[in-house]
Amino acid sequence: MSNSLFESAYNPDVLSCIANLSSDEIFTPPEVANAMLDALPQELFRDPGVKFLDPAVKSGVFLREITKRLLRGLEEAIPDLQERLDHILHDQVYGIAITELTSLLARRSVYCSKYPNGKFSVSRFDDVQGNIRLKNTPHRWKDGKCVFCGASEKEYGDEKRGGLESHAYEFIHTTRPEEIFNMRFDVIISNPPYQLSDGGGGGSASPIYQLFVEQAMKLRPRFLSMIIPSRWFSGGRGLDEFRNKMLTDNRLQLLFDFPVSSECFSGVEIKGGVCYFLWSRDYQGQCTIVTSRNDVKSTMTRSLLEDGTTTFIRYNEAVSIYRKVKSMGEKSFSTLVSPSKPFGLRTYITGNRTYHQGDVKLYGNKSVGFIPRAEIPSGHDLIDKHKVYITYAYGAGEDFPHQIINKPFYGEPGSACTETYLVIGPCETEKNARNIISYLSTRFLRFLVLLLKNTQHATKNVYQFVPIQDFSRPWTDAELYAKYDLTEDEITFIESMIKPMEIGGDGDA
Repeated sequence: MSNSLFESAYNPDVLSCIANLSSDEIFTPPEVANAMLDALPQELFRDPGVKFLDPAVKSGVFLREITKRLLRGLEEAIPDLQERLDHILHDQVYGIAITELTSLLARRSVYCSKYPNGKFSVSRFDDVQGNIRLKNTPHRWKDGKCVFCGASEKEYGDEKRGGLESHAYEFIHTTRPEEIFNMRFDVIISNPPYQLSDGGGGGSASPIYQLFVEQAMKLRPRFLSMIIPSRWFSGGRGLDEFRNKMLTDNRLQLLFDFPVSSECFSGVEIKGGVCYFLWSRDYQGQCTIVTSRNDVKSTMTRSLLEDGTTTFIRYNEAVSIYRKVKSMGEKSFSTLVSPSKPFGLRTYITGNRTYHQGDVKLYGNKSVGFIPRAEIPSGHDLIDKHKVYITYAYGAGEDFPHQIINKPFYGEPGSACTETYLVIGPCETEKNARNIISYLSTRFLRFLVLLLKNTQHATKNVYQFVPIQDFSRPWTDAELYAKYDLTEDEITFIESMIKPMEIGGDGDA
């Protein structure tokens, strides 16, 4: 058997073209897996004692590509190809499959046979799993949720489920992950599942990828690399603690970010993009941050947190802009923005079609009606004030240039809104409100919002970096660029990211 013959058994086109299991279980293209492996010290692949683990095996692409690199790297140390191959597959490369299907697919990718104890396997094992194991692990239910992953008992509790997988992933359904293989691993690398249904309405799901990262860190490998959604940059929905840990961990050596997920996973849209990172146990220092957009890469070595921030600034080109704005010491615009559900009214409330004496005008989801003042639970101090309305949710910005936030509109005294909108204000006059609208329409403001908005939700927190202006007058981008002394390169970058906004009429959402 020749080295070239063995490698010819691996067809990268198969794993490049294979369909994804679901929107939550995305297969890793071979070129992405290799980019992640390129970030590791390459001497690892010349060391016969190094052990690799993929704790969430799907197609087996990581294990396959690791094996190919070890075959080349160990050629001098173990000249005989079959002996070298046996050593790699039996003593260096390990995986934990996430489903029965992926276990078979991964073994076919790595051993060239879905049964590694069969005659077609390139290295013979004594059992049908080899070093790519799959264990039927149960969820542990408490109050309708799994205590390990938060999955809904209603969704995943029926053990039979008509033959469907339970998605109780072994790696994160144990308090002692070191006992799975009873060994220490030098490198843990993976593309874990991203989320599971939590039983909420409208297909609600909770992230679980952070559980794989945290569990892997407990094993204290020399190196850890995973590709995950970038939503953790700004936290939210079970990710705040994870975000804080990651952003204050000086062992993060590399962060490679794809704001547009389809540039990493062809044809797949993941709101907020995806990223992969390299965590090095023995490293202490700043992080090399690479952003890839439209096949153009921006690289900068810097701290994950700028002074005075608790949120990662995603774009390297934005750091200098942020610093210039911050140096002015102005109050944050977020202090003018209401929390969600400013009047305590849910989205489904539409109001009455006809007006009755004393009613309040109600702006709802694609509707305008009237509601008795007494039926408004909260926000009474805002009802009779001038204000601005803007939707709570708007596209996450997969394509650039992007609008980032929806079009704001004037909210007259005697009006309220459902939770579809947030309120900005109160304002002293209609003129002040209109001037705020002019400010919201600027690319400058919406660029600063972009730095904190990685999902469709535009809570008041995404306005934290935006400075308050003098709203006795309207604002234009040219005036703001001049005020903050932005360079031509900085202006060009802002305008490459944010498209112009034409403000519509009142109630235009």
